[in-house]
Amino acid sequence: MQSTIPLPTAADPTTPRRLPRLQMWHQILIAMILGLAVGHFIGEPAKVLQPLGDIFMSLIRMCVIPVVFVSLVCGIMSLSDMAAMRRIAWKSIAIYAVSMAMATVLALGVAKVFNVGAGFGLTAGAASATAPASTSIKDALMSAIPSNPFKAFAEGALLPTIVFAIFFGLAINLAGDAAGSVRRFFESLSAVVFKLIDMVLKFAPIGVFGLMAYVTADHGFSVLGHLGSLVAVNYVVMLFFMIVICSAMLMLWRLNPLPFLRKMIPVQLFAYSSASSAATLPLNLENTQRRLGVDPRVSSFVLPLGATVNMSGLAVYLSTVVIFASHAYGIALSFSQLVTVVLTITLVSIGAAGIPGAALVVMGLVLTSVGLPLEVVAVIAAVDRLLDMCCTAANVTGDSVTAVMVAKSEGVLDLEYYNRA
Repeated sequence: MQSTIPLPTAADPTTPRRLPRLQMWHQILIAMILGLAVGHFIGEPAKVLQPLGDIFMSLIRMCVIPVVFVSLVCGIMSLSDMAAMRRIAWKSIAIYAVSMAMATVLALGVAKVFNVGAGFGLTAGAASATAPASTSIKDALMSAIPSNPFKAFAEGALLPTIVFAIFFGLAINLAGDAAGSVRRFFESLSAVVFKLIDMVLKFAPIGVFGLMAYVTADHGFSVLGHLGSLVAVNYVVMLFFMIVICSAMLMLWRLNPLPFLRKMIPVQLFAYSSASSAATLPLNLENTQRRLGVDPRVSSFVLPLGATVNMSGLAVYLSTVVIFASHAYGIALSFSQLVTVVLTITLVSIGAAGIPGAALVVMGLVLTSVGLPLEVVAVIAAVDRLLDMCCTAANVTGDSVTAVMVAKSEGVLDLEYYNRA
């Protein structure tokens, strides 16, 4: 009997071979390099590419409020056990606070060792620009309570949206069976919102290319100048935080940090190019759930919270600015003032909006807490974008490592997904 099993045939040499599809982080990295090259070599004309980045950022911002609200409500609905929700909340806040404090102390120490700002020779009142108005801790806390949640949605206010989503999700849980139809509606809406994210993220490489081309053409590599040491120290400390400190935190939870570091690359690249924690949130949610194996009940609660509460990168940024200002003005800071800086930075980072330029808003409060002149803010503004980009990458890395640690402690981390290549 003749075998019916088909024998393998040689590939037709005339048939074109399909190239393997590049992963998202490969596409984003290539787009970032091309953007840098175009902005540097073409110069001023490359600024015409700015609309590519602006359009993409508008698409991302379009998704932020729906994603935050729907994912947080669904996350709280799934945590019907109130004790479990309290545990997750307190664990997240504790890890965020400790990581921000560690980042602050590390940045202060490194900045003092390298004498950042020494010899700059600033004098109070020398800067012509006016520093942004600072905000008090009381005002920041009060702004978290939305008097009109629909107004918060319309304005894209992240912290009031999170507060309202938490109360709304709790109300659904407390309503029990009577809220069954509302529960099913949000579960369906969650699937729609994440499909929307998939659609928008397909444009990520184009948007990143436009953003990087514009930033490089606008600032150039010479923007560092006398502020080069400040930028360099920030990048070194933030990279140390993302690689060494985050790895140590995962190892304390008996997790191999290598899969985490590898799978965070696309999120970090996007965060770096967009300089917005809020805009990176949709991609970060997808990455932690689908690639790191974090249970959606945990990631949907921890990551939106972290996008507002956790600002480890911002803590590094503000710490180095304090040392830079003290050296530039020749004002020595006592140990008690440095302790004040650590406490102030940890507090003001909570509630700082996950948008570009947030550091300039809260910087005034930190500087005035230890009696440093505010005019330095105008000087720092020249390199704010470069600092903010790396700062955002550190922020989202801290968010993700917290989500993984909390999920592991709750026994809802899929280790097979986490360790999968």
